[in-house]
Amino acid sequence: MRHRTASTIVLGLSALTLLVLPGCSPSSPAPTTTSGSNSAAQRPDEEGDAKRNALPLSSAQLRERLLNVDDLGAGYTRKPVRASGGNDVTVLGCPALDELGADAATGSGGGLDFPRSAKASFAHSNVGEVTEELYSDTAVKLSDGTGRIFDAMTGCPAYQVLAGSTPIDITTQEVPAPRVGDERWSHLLTFSSEGADVVVKQTAIRDGSVLLIVSGFPALVDRHLATALAKATATG
Repeated sequence: MRHRTASTIVLGLSALTLLVLPGCSPSSPAPTTTSGSNSAAQRPDEEGDAKRNALPLSSAQLRERLLNVDDLGAGYTRKPVRASGGNDVTVLGCPALDELGADAATGSGGGLDFPRSAKASFAHSNVGEVTEELYSDTAVKLSDGTGRIFDAMTGCPAYQVLAGSTPIDITTQEVPAPRVGDERWSHLLTFSSEGADVVVKQTAIRDGSVLLIVSGFPALVDRHLATALAKATATG
């Protein structure tokens, strides 16, 4: 068992801060979904990945492609992105995720510690929060790093983390992802602690050398995914 900061734990564990920060309320129940995923998504499409040789974008280019409040519509405010480092997190009950944490911490490609990245978080006044992350690297590296994480999460449908001294139970459910981009993955994660539940949806789309991850309140993820992908992959 290893210890590391929340910023280096794999996809989704950053959402546990929703449970340990004051003023957070329990989420509404997760939407009903069809079990399984159309993400054969976890591997390149059979018709081939025409953009596998696309050159990576810089972090500056990725920042220009992030959503802004004008893209989202009324009721949204941009939130400051939390600095890396902070709460110590211990993963319990999922050796595969525990092992991947070490790769994420060292930037060796087993986690989402790609050097070219950008992130933006938004809060809706009446609904919840949504976060967009963009990464860029070779198609092979993006595919391998993201696939390993989602495979590990699928293999551990229930586990626990300790955020400092706070135990948080996490369950994951793979759900269908829209058939866009070259590869796609999607999960619902339920974070439970002290009688409160937070449901977070994460959908990841790889398109050539760009990886888009939209996470947060499930309805907001579904609402803004297409706009985020169009902006992230725009040419010219």
